[in-house]
Amino acid sequence: MKGRDFIITGLQSWDIPIGSNAIDIAKEIAIDNRVLYVNSPLDQMTIYRNKTKPELKHRLEIIRKQKPAIRQISDSLWVLDFPFSIWSVNQLPDGFLFDFFNMLNNNKMFRYVKKIAEDLHFKDYIHIIDNDIYRSLYSKEFLKPSLSVYYRRDNLLPMPFWKKHAPRLEPVLIKKSDLVVCNSPQLAEFASRFNNKSFDIGQGVDLSAYDSALSFITPSNISSIPEPRIGYIGDINSLRLDADLIYNVAKNKPDYSFIMIGNEDKVFAGHTLHTLKNVYFPGSIPKNMVPTYMSAFQICLNPQALNEITNGNYPRKVDEYLAFGKPVIATATATMELFKEHVYLCATVGEYEQAVEKALLDTNPEKVTQRILFAQSHSWKNNVSRLYKYIQETIS
Repeated sequence: MKGRDFIITGLQSWDIPIGSNAIDIAKEIAIDNRVLYVNSPLDQMTIYRNKTKPELKHRLEIIRKQKPAIRQISDSLWVLDFPFSIWSVNQLPDGFLFDFFNMLNNNKMFRYVKKIAEDLHFKDYIHIIDNDIYRSLYSKEFLKPSLSVYYRRDNLLPMPFWKKHAPRLEPVLIKKSDLVVCNSPQLAEFASRFNNKSFDIGQGVDLSAYDSALSFITPSNISSIPEPRIGYIGDINSLRLDADLIYNVAKNKPDYSFIMIGNEDKVFAGHTLHTLKNVYFPGSIPKNMVPTYMSAFQICLNPQALNEITNGNYPRKVDEYLAFGKPVIATATATMELFKEHVYLCATVGEYEQAVEKALLDTNPEKVTQRILFAQSHSWKNNVSRLYKYIQETIS
């Protein structure tokens, strides 16, 4: 697909320090098309609670009229920030009152987006909604795109912020969308209950920095940690990771070092994991340093909890692990079945312990190559090509 105009309303800000599917998709689409990436607006409560967060700084400066609302990233890619805030509505009771103020927010947002699109001479644009159930609920009515695409890349329904209104409203958004695309079969199966034009397009990953042929120097803050090192890199969040599982495996494997890199939530910060001498929490690291730290692991880990959130979740970090050719141990979820030929999938502490022993000996060059090739098949180019396929079928 070439020469089209796309508007993407991003649930995640362009300026966040972690990876984002919508941002990577925007960059890939912009290779052959024009893209306007719209950052989610700040509501008053977010401004009040999180005004010190670095990723909010740019948007706050725009609201204060210190910077222009539109940024041109490349010849065919722009990022839009709203020069105003919107109502904080999430604490309202579910039903009429929430819907009324949420519609006012949507109206304010998309009148402005439509004006900017006209200024950029965007025409017949395709609108992609990045999992933004509330702030894009009425976008089809106010923006009037030629095609409305809902991108369901996470099950948000059980999450604390979303669980009050999303169970009622996400099916509404799915039903009214012209096309729904998802990054796992499980997420697509849910969407297909409300819209028969719901499809799994898989996941894309930027693996340009994850090259097993490159040499890395082990970072000084983990270089003294004894090998073998079993590592995890990502958000250390108890909604997604099983702290008790990690504790029991590490306790039963005292001769192995377990390294958990990332920001901890309160559950992990107060967990007895911190009493084990072979478990290390170096803290968060810059995104560009992830490959360097990952290269220092002998085994990579994805110890997910089993729940509604993780069962259909596609963990892109597993592709990053595999791109290095590393042996990977992960919890067996529905989506992880996609990786079963290349990852040790476990359901119990005992299975994790056995997998650790097997993975440490897993250095067969052929298997290493297979892991790398499998990860590389999940490129953003391939992912967006599948998106284009379903867009073409829908508009033809």
